[in-house]
Amino acid sequence: MSKLKKLIKQFLNRPPEVKFEDLRLLLEAFGFEEKRSKGSHHSFRDSQGRTVTVPKKGGQKVKGVYVQQIIDLLNLEEWSDEDTESEEETD
Repeated sequence: MSKLKKLIKQFLNRPPEVKFEDLRLLLEAFGFEEKRSKGSHHSFRDSQGRTVTVPKKGGQKVKGVYVQQIIDLLNLEEWSDEDTESEEETD
């Protein structure tokens, strides 16, 4: 299982918090770039103009409410379903 698939699975488990670096990796894998950082708040934007601002808690963690925002923004539940279907087809 690739690192991206593991991250998606981790996010879909809706943990109470995740590492900021994991969130950054996931957003970058879906085409987002960090555009601005002011204090603990980091803003990401993709080529379609979608933006998300994520505050880090304690400098390293991101709260679960933002995990849910990322799941919704990236449609991770649909992506995971499609990925599962393609794995079944290749078996």
